[in-house]
Amino acid sequence: MGVSKRFLHSVQVNQLADLAKVLSHPARISILNYIGDCEGCSCMQISEKIRLSQPTTSQHLQVIKKSGLLKSKYEGKSQLYTIHKEKLSTLKGLFHDFFETTEQKCC
Repeated sequence: MGVSKRFLHSVQVNQLADLAKVLSHPARISILNYIGDCEGCSCMQISEKIRLSQPTTSQHLQVIKKSGLLKSKYEGKSQLYTIHKEKLSTLKGLFHDFFETTEQKCC
């Protein structure tokens, strides 16, 4: 979908599409699953756990962070990542609304 056509859709639909793109890569889902289990994970820890190179992991982290699903803070020289719980809650609500609406229409 071209950027110029986004105006045809609701804000909610555009938000869901943007966040779904973030979840469309298995590495990003693995990263989010791992980060959910820790109180602040470094890129190095994440890359070791999910067995991707550090540069690849870093690229995926930036995509996830740009979406708002991650927060980060520096501790010394390391950047530690945590799940942005409010944004995750928003994502959950968007998916819930989508499936509820679609299910009501089709079934």
